[in-house]
Amino acid sequence: MRSDAFDAYAGARLTIDLDAIVANYLAIAARVAPARAAAVVKADAYGLGAAKVAVALAEAGCRDFFVAVLGEALELGPTLPADARLYVLNGLPPGAERACAEARLRPVLNSLAQARRWAEMARAAGRPLPAAVQVDSGMSRLGLSAEDVEQLAADPSFFAAVDVVLVMSHLACADTPDAPANVRQLSCFNALAERLAPDAPRSLANSGGSFASAAFHGDLVRLGVALYGGDPLAQGGAGLRDVVTLEARVVQVRTIPAGAGVGYGLTYVAGEARRIATLGMGYADGWPRRLGGKAAAYWRGVRLPIVGRISMDSIGLDVTELADGELAEGDLVELIGPHQPLQAVADMAETITYEILTSLGRRFERVYRPSTHRGGQAQ
Repeated sequence: MRSDAFDAYAGARLTIDLDAIVANYLAIAARVAPARAAAVVKADAYGLGAAKVAVALAEAGCRDFFVAVLGEALELGPTLPADARLYVLNGLPPGAERACAEARLRPVLNSLAQARRWAEMARAAGRPLPAAVQVDSGMSRLGLSAEDVEQLAADPSFFAAVDVVLVMSHLACADTPDAPANVRQLSCFNALAERLAPDAPRSLANSGGSFASAAFHGDLVRLGVALYGGDPLAQGGAGLRDVVTLEARVVQVRTIPAGAGVGYGLTYVAGEARRIATLGMGYADGWPRRLGGKAAAYWRGVRLPIVGRISMDSIGLDVTELADGELAEGDLVELIGPHQPLQAVADMAETITYEILTSLGRRFERVYRPSTHRGGQAQ
């Protein structure tokens, strides 16, 4: 457990707005109704703290949650309401079936081998065990092939042992709504689901799919990056609230003469005397190294460019535009926030918002703004 002293002396502060996460969930849930909306809280809720995020969403009425691996589910499960449904997207490695069954979790069965081991576990337990089954509708990542579906559909012993509570797949091009692959995947998914378990609920849409037509929504939409303020279409206009603010602490401010270099490789050389502030965070904290010379920090609305290479634990800023003494040691400057949103940081780093969020480090002071949404309708 982190100590209060750790947070008090951290080099940066990450503020996570739980109210914004819940508002994003409720807005998309209303959009996709009558389909249910699930929360994907894998990778520690995209780096923002799965326990706190999931509890806030559960209090607002969410009852379907997805993580990637069994360890995440075993850790998160005790924090959720008794009627919550927690799914393990990657399924189970051999030997993990008993732990999953005892914790009353729901594996997503992605192969015939996983399906057969789960059925064996159900027979040993003497009761049907619930599971989702994933089919490969065209992404070639996880899920049963069409041939696998035929084999499983023809095995009544599997359905006697396993309660298929969900048939699911995943869109490869949901961030490109007009991609022909989306329609092809929808058609393939519906055909495979009909062959496998025609009466089971279906789930195809992720965050991007939630902004597609109702034909993609099925019975359950799995919301990931959209919950956390990332625009799943990277086009703006999704109407989502920003969730994170990242501020880094000033460690030192100095004046350098013309001709002085800054940072490893001296890639930035001052053409005249400049004031340089050093921040107490770097790529070890998830701030991409390639943002050196591209991104900036902001202090009271003033843009302060990053100069030189980003180090493991430090970042250089040119603060010459500020009055002498205006920025001091210990002050916090904005790296992600109103002046430099999450999407802008991802664009400058030539990556996606998912990677920025999940890379955020553990050395930050973390501040959670509570959710005001309580007593939502359980789904």
